[in-house]
Amino acid sequence: MKNQLKELNQHLEGQLYDSTLYKNLYATDASVYRELPLAVSFPKTIKDLQHLIRFATKHNTTLIPRTAGTSLAGQCVGSGIVVDVSRYFTKILHINPEHKTVTVQPGVIRDDLNTELASHNLFFGPNTSTSNRCMIGGMVGNNSSGTTSIQYGVTRDKVVAMQVILSDGNEVEFKELTVTEFKSKLQLDTLEGDIYRTIYESLKSEKQQELIFKNFPKPEIHRRNTGYALDALIDTEIFSNSTKKLNICKLLAGSEGTLAFTTEITLKLDDIPPQHSAIIAAHFQDISTCLKAVEPCMAHNLFTCEMIDRVILDCTKDSHKYAPLRFFIKDDPEAILLLELRSYTEEDLNLQITRLLNTLSKTGLSYAQPVLKGEDIEKAMQLRKAGLGLLGNLNGDKKAVACIEDTAVAIQDLSNYITKFTALMKRYDQQAVYYAHAGAGELHLRPILNLKKATDVNLFKAITTDVAKLVKSYNGSMSGEHGDGRLRAEFIEYMVGSECYNLFRTIKETFDPKNIFNKGKIIDAPPMESALRYVPERKEPQINTLLNFDDTGGILRLAEKCNGSGDCRTSVNSGGTMCPSYRATKDEKDTTRGRANTLREILTTSNKVNKFNHTELKEVFDLCISCKGCKSECPSNVDVASLKAEFEYQYQKSNGSTLRSKLFAHNTVINSYASKFPGLSNYLFKSKWSSGLLKSLIGISDKRSFPIIANKTFRKQITTTRESTRKKSVYLFVDEFTNYLDVELGLATYKLLNKLGYNVVIVDHVESGRTYISKGFLKQAKVLANKNISIFSNLISEETPFIGIEPSAILSFRDEYLRLADNLQQAKNLSKHCYTIEEFLANEIDNGEITSDLFTSEEVHVILHVHCHQKALSNQKHSFDMLNLPVNYNVKIIPSGCCGMAGSFGYEKEHYDISMAIGEQTLFPAIRKAKKEIVIAATGTSCRHQIKDGTARDAFHPVQLLLKALN
Repeated sequence: MKNQLKELNQHLEGQLYDSTLYKNLYATDASVYRELPLAVSFPKTIKDLQHLIRFATKHNTTLIPRTAGTSLAGQCVGSGIVVDVSRYFTKILHINPEHKTVTVQPGVIRDDLNTELASHNLFFGPNTSTSNRCMIGGMVGNNSSGTTSIQYGVTRDKVVAMQVILSDGNEVEFKELTVTEFKSKLQLDTLEGDIYRTIYESLKSEKQQELIFKNFPKPEIHRRNTGYALDALIDTEIFSNSTKKLNICKLLAGSEGTLAFTTEITLKLDDIPPQHSAIIAAHFQDISTCLKAVEPCMAHNLFTCEMIDRVILDCTKDSHKYAPLRFFIKDDPEAILLLELRSYTEEDLNLQITRLLNTLSKTGLSYAQPVLKGEDIEKAMQLRKAGLGLLGNLNGDKKAVACIEDTAVAIQDLSNYITKFTALMKRYDQQAVYYAHAGAGELHLRPILNLKKATDVNLFKAITTDVAKLVKSYNGSMSGEHGDGRLRAEFIEYMVGSECYNLFRTIKETFDPKNIFNKGKIIDAPPMESALRYVPERKEPQINTLLNFDDTGGILRLAEKCNGSGDCRTSVNSGGTMCPSYRATKDEKDTTRGRANTLREILTTSNKVNKFNHTELKEVFDLCISCKGCKSECPSNVDVASLKAEFEYQYQKSNGSTLRSKLFAHNTVINSYASKFPGLSNYLFKSKWSSGLLKSLIGISDKRSFPIIANKTFRKQITTTRESTRKKSVYLFVDEFTNYLDVELGLATYKLLNKLGYNVVIVDHVESGRTYISKGFLKQAKVLANKNISIFSNLISEETPFIGIEPSAILSFRDEYLRLADNLQQAKNLSKHCYTIEEFLANEIDNGEITSDLFTSEEVHVILHVHCHQKALSNQKHSFDMLNLPVNYNVKIIPSGCCGMAGSFGYEKEHYDISMAIGEQTLFPAIRKAKKEIVIAATGTSCRHQIKDGTARDAFHPVQLLLKALN
């Protein structure tokens, strides 16, 4: 097959890969399944897709359509060719404001679409929790819905027309048909004609229609994905007294790519929601009373009706990050309903609030009903999301497993259903956690199982089987919005009966007689317990590492924490940092998920003595810039920067390190020698001839400028410290960048602290080790970390805090040192009193120790870019608050991710273009738009250098600006 794939690739304008790396990358999605595909394709044109269809037909393989790969039921996993349309099929083709429609290709991200539609006061309603990376093609395939489905419906309700390629390679458009148009379709001597004739013959008899209505989920359950939506076709003028026109798109929505390959989708849009909104957070003392309140509440015009229980709420109690979001919670509720109302006027909104509060009062079920408005609404919704994320973020082998998380019943059945559901969970010794789209009758619950154990794999099947029986007893839907996939497809026949299932088979065989479209989904699915991500009872390898990964149970389990949710695939429009290199390349290998999955695959399957010695790992980690965005933004906190540092160290054991890596790692030593002869050093760095030769020899981009060595180091310029009785003493960490390069910044920090009355203490210590960590020289970094911990542990306390200027250096004490330290407890104690200069000053401002009257009243406008490590390990708000202290300083944070320099990364010849592409995502355009009188602030030394190289603008550290503002 290798030769045939090679020949296929020659006919494609896009790409096709059959390498081990890409097959590993696409062997999983966000489900529990793993199956190596035959190959992975990135089609660029319709012709590419037709070539793929012909190939699949000729070679008896299957095409697995994929967009973001966030499917929970294994829809994107299979042994055929994965066809990823997220790279090229990404255009918004046409917006029609008059008809309120939009036509898109399947790779358009849902939130990005709504950003484009906002100027027309329109939006696409269905809003999955993955809306900032999920794509329209996947939403159609799954018939996605989200929290607002009670107001805006599901994706099936929104699909107007679809351009598809059928299994014979022909392009067809499906859309609404009149009776006359339908009769014309029946006369076609084509596969399209066969499809219409089969549908007509299958559904025309009253007996068949009664059979479908009897066995399908109750019609009032709008979240329903069990098999093919034949009931939606019956509800048309062709088959009933309905006035609705027949549209095969209703069938394709929720078909999971098993019937045709979609190339264009036309969607019906809604007006942007009314701007005035409120949430009533109704509190309940038990689950039963909470569920009884759903039906009367739904009599109101709710936009959201979400339920969260105590288990999820309790997950946020001890979280430093999320505890402040609990501000609206009264006492200790067993459950809360978040009930959202909206209106075009504040007056009407208040009337709606009063009516809903009256309803809650009459029921007597709720004991507290705080009303939330403005920013408090988003905080409450963040709490809901955060609790679920924390619940699923489990260390070790036991995980919250998707299998029964998508059931839906009629609202009037919800209370009784959950009572029986709870009893069922107790029989299996599982804690019932209630996280529900209550207004839609849908319950999300995941049992905690270890699928590495055969006993839990059996439980996985048994629990799902019993829940299927329970759902069937209420004529509910086993798949509400997450799809059948290979997870629930084996239960479809049980849920709808053999006769309806045979209708599904007839439909599938007509559309796809050779079974080339996503084989094994919906029809003839393999057992749900087959092809799991982990092989039950397999002996897992013990991986020895230099870094300490005990907090996650070892490096392998840290990689396994990735659940495939794809948060690392968001676009620039979504904000945040993760993942900068993916945003530049749009390649799955450059995501947090891709790196974690590849590491997991290789560590568990490699037969080498050094399991890290694989070029596939070298390739996936190559563009990781160690921004640490994943450490805070990934819901599973997969710390890829640490994984990369360990990989580099282990890989170099077998392969050695390059001259360039050695020079960058030992950069502080080089700078210390250069500082003895700064004039000569800077001449060599600046001279076109000598700098060009140096760059050429060691592989640095000729478009970069070398940093300039200061004429006199910071330490040499600080000879005494001034005692102050007004305020406390602080210890200043003199990092390697400040000492040799950013000396003026160091002096500004020293002067500012002194002028504000602080006693600045500087002691002898070693460098932070940042350059060694970034290049995988972990033994050297470990020595430095232990020395610094030993030096400062007896000096630093709450009364004498430890302050640093360069974020990547000082924050090492809070991050990498906890993995490098021999004395972990000592390192933890030190880290508690370690602050960036902005954190320290912002805290002192909050405590009233520093006041605005000390500073100028001159009006200054500042735009601020904050270092990635601060965003991940601290908070950019500290820099913002510090700069806003002078009364007329107007500061705006640039909503940038990483600047792209990332230490040595941006200097490296082969990485220069990616580095600049990252800068161009948000940072450079924002700075170029800024008027000359606007001051640019940036907290990292690399950030300031990147800004200079990318925009020719000078950027200053916030400390320098605050010193200048001091009276």
